[in-house]
Amino acid sequence: MPSEKFSVLMLSWEFPPRIVGGISSHVNDLSSALTRKGMTVHVVTCDFPGTPEYEQINGVHVYRFNSKIPSYSFLSWIFSMNQNMAEKAIDVINSQNENIDIIHAHDWLVANAATKVKDAYGKPLVSTIHATENGRRGGIHSDCQRTINEVERHLVSQSSKVICCSNFMAGQIFETFNIPREKLYVIRNGVNASKFDIKVDTQSIRRRYVKPNEKMVVYVGRLVHEKGVHVLIGAVPKVLSVLPNVSFVIVGEGGMKEYLSKEAWDFGVAHRVFFTGFVDEKTLISIYKASDVAVFPSLYEPFGITALEAMAAKAPVVVSDTGGLAEIVEHDKTGVKVYTDNSDSLAWGILKVLQNQSFANTIRENAYQKVVKDYDWNRIADETTEVYRQAMQAAPVPRLKFDACLPLFEFDQYPEELRILVLLHILGAVDSEYAKSAKELSDMLGIRIEDVKRLLQRLLDLEYVVTFRDSLRRLLYYLTKQGIIKACSFFS
Repeated sequence: MPSEKFSVLMLSWEFPPRIVGGISSHVNDLSSALTRKGMTVHVVTCDFPGTPEYEQINGVHVYRFNSKIPSYSFLSWIFSMNQNMAEKAIDVINSQNENIDIIHAHDWLVANAATKVKDAYGKPLVSTIHATENGRRGGIHSDCQRTINEVERHLVSQSSKVICCSNFMAGQIFETFNIPREKLYVIRNGVNASKFDIKVDTQSIRRRYVKPNEKMVVYVGRLVHEKGVHVLIGAVPKVLSVLPNVSFVIVGEGGMKEYLSKEAWDFGVAHRVFFTGFVDEKTLISIYKASDVAVFPSLYEPFGITALEAMAAKAPVVVSDTGGLAEIVEHDKTGVKVYTDNSDSLAWGILKVLQNQSFANTIRENAYQKVVKDYDWNRIADETTEVYRQAMQAAPVPRLKFDACLPLFEFDQYPEELRILVLLHILGAVDSEYAKSAKELSDMLGIRIEDVKRLLQRLLDLEYVVTFRDSLRRLLYYLTKQGIIKACSFFS
């Protein structure tokens, strides 16, 4: 076991309670595990309503900086946010009595801040690449994606060591960025199984989402194309044609929510598909434990942390045979694998679990034992420490010049309600100080003010925005926590 006790500066754009995707829980669990091993870990992350600028969580030092930065596009906001993150990180380093040994960046969203701090202090940079733009989008098709791809390339080139979470991702990073194999490490993601080993009132949860005597099929994740939720919607009528008493609970937010809801209506199954939106951790654990099967039909999946969570909660899982999911699940032993992007195959997998309780019990117990044995955060912390040690011994990485363009976010491609949420987010309208009027939003979006007011009223009804009147009696709007999550979920 590694014995070194490093001081680590970890950079992440999300950290609880700001939860956009899987990075938040990963950074939280990894930093806590490293701290238990005797490391000193400083996490620098974006602010979030109701959270302090500094706090200790499980021994981890968490610093939050002002990320309410008016910007004309998401990428513009990212680069401005990185400037504020770098300044905060430098303040943290300068205020510490001890030296920082390692800088650890999580994904492209913090790349500029990480390389600035590395250059300022000459410290080794380790990066975890959680996904690639090329993989998420099935190629690079626009200026926006090209910029993100180049930011990722820059981060990888400037890192002494690069961590990814699966062999699938290792191959993708190697092929996309052509980095030396000895620079790349596979450290699988983890899950805190004890967090899911709690007693919950499953009947109460089931009453909330399904009728008596119905089976409960659950999906958890972002509602974006790469997660394959549309494939699940396509499988619903196929499942119901065999087992009529099944309902489907879809947990999460994302840009495809309205499309998916419409698809359910078009297939005539809307009465059996329930969209919960974002739920808190306690509710999520209860949903996992109450489910008859948890489904993860991703088209692209670097790892599959939600599937691992479901396994830890002893929910039988059905997954696409792709990416990291294919490495986590052993077919017919710890879960069921189905063909990717195939509603018929997905329906077959769901029915296989629902129609054979003995089989469901076997795979759920096998999966739980595998999680406890192979996906422990203490082991992951040891493996990460070894990467830190090797990064400390590696030769310094040369500095490279990097000039990124800032293409405008293409608002016209997306529903008007989502445009308003995204615009409020990139303008920093997350509290009353930065609130915006309907006229300001109308002028920026080029949408008639009457339509903007109508859309804002709907967002008010959905509790994504709140309003107040300023000293001039103007009606101003800003995002709620739910609104921030809804806006952020689109970009991750």
